[in-house]
Amino acid sequence: MRATTIHAPGDIRFEEVPDPRIEAPTDAIVKVVAGCICGSDLWPYRGHNDIDAGSTIGHECVGVVEEVGADVKDVRVGDFVVVPFCHSDNTCVHCRAGVQSACTQLGFTTSGQGEYVRATQADGSLVATDGMPDQALVPSLLALTDVMATGWHAAVAAGVRPGGTAVVVGDGAVGLCGVLAASQMGADRVIAMSRHESRQEIARAFGATDVVAERDEEGEAIIAELTKGVGADAVLECVGTDGAMKTAFAVARPGSTVGFVGVPHGVELPVRRMFQKNVGLAGGMAPVRRYLPDLLERVLSGAIDPGRVFDLTLPMAQAAEGYRAMDERRATKVLLQP
Repeated sequence: MRATTIHAPGDIRFEEVPDPRIEAPTDAIVKVVAGCICGSDLWPYRGHNDIDAGSTIGHECVGVVEEVGADVKDVRVGDFVVVPFCHSDNTCVHCRAGVQSACTQLGFTTSGQGEYVRATQADGSLVATDGMPDQALVPSLLALTDVMATGWHAAVAAGVRPGGTAVVVGDGAVGLCGVLAASQMGADRVIAMSRHESRQEIARAFGATDVVAERDEEGEAIIAELTKGVGADAVLECVGTDGAMKTAFAVARPGSTVGFVGVPHGVELPVRRMFQKNVGLAGGMAPVRRYLPDLLERVLSGAIDPGRVFDLTLPMAQAAEGYRAMDERRATKVLLQP
């Protein structure tokens, strides 16, 4: 098959690689209908993560089941499925506690920017739609594989509640989905921190009541003014940098929680402030499968349209241009079609 590979920082290629195959009786092979580039893919692209030269890249996709292992009972060949980026059996002790991202049989999508992927725990992971979805729904279904579920996880971890005030730090696709999640959960005020006009527009469409373009101490001061000096009831940290984490804790009111889902890079927690203000930290890698049934129903009913985060669609063969566009902030999130 052909798939997107990474060879060095900035070196993305679309080339022939071995086809994935059934390796365990719980596996399934999915033919990709749509994949995409994640903000976390930019870490190795920019040289901040180690790279296994020539390895496939991409962990978000939707598609049609092509083959299943002998033990797969619930997923059938021909099903259109949402593929969570983290695979789980959905039955182990951690899955039953709602932490499918720590499943004892954990696996990951590794060629989501390619023509086929292997799902390692098909019955526990894949969620099928009722027949082939309308093409217009595909972007929103694709968003459920990671960014929408991750933004939702940030809101859950932060304890967003009806009538409260939520601040979202980060205006990438995950942050924008965090705005949508906080709005869906009933927050009266959702403050999005964003410097980019196109992303501000999406944030407002997703339910942001306020947009703060300033960063660091200046942005923190504006949020203090907006909240009359109290701070936010819930803060969603959707970046993963030290600056974003510091801002998140600076705008959190005493007794609140920061929900973090940005992959941490160089973060040092302000432990003394956490102690003095009784501000907690919760979150981590999103248990996508936990949220999928609810989020799928919201998409199918028209309650949410997270696919709006995709503002550039390219053929998979042009994945390198998609990476450049996201790296240069010419695109929020790039959808790739085989």
